[in-house]
Amino acid sequence: MDDIYQQQILEHAKYPHNFGTLEGATVSHEELNPLCGDKVRIDLLIADGVIADVRFSGRGCAISQASASLLTDELKGMPVEQAKTYSKDDLLELIGIPLSRNPTRLKCALLSLKTLKAGLYGVGHLHDDDEL
Repeated sequence: MDDIYQQQILEHAKYPHNFGTLEGATVSHEELNPLCGDKVRIDLLIADGVIADVRFSGRGCAISQASASLLTDELKGMPVEQAKTYSKDDLLELIGIPLSRNPTRLKCALLSLKTLKAGLYGVGHLHDDDEL
């Protein structure tokens, strides 16, 4: 694992950006990874089709929490339609560490994206095999 990315994960896990809840959120959704117990909730404030503000809360491993922190940084100011197309490859590139060989860690890393998509599409809980 590249040290700079490993350090980034540890920093975001220890000092997460945008952590907390958002009063008056337009969209709020929570997902749970039943394999490990990680939980992520994302609150979005949407104005004029743009994500004006975002917060996340939850608990879990360093990868799930750092992933949520990194994703929320990306989402601020992003048009909702662009957020709907944000892919797992986009998030994995942002995280910067290879996770494709470890399915459990991959689910941890993608939990925040799964939460975002389910909230934006209003579909309740997405199944793990649904395309992110």
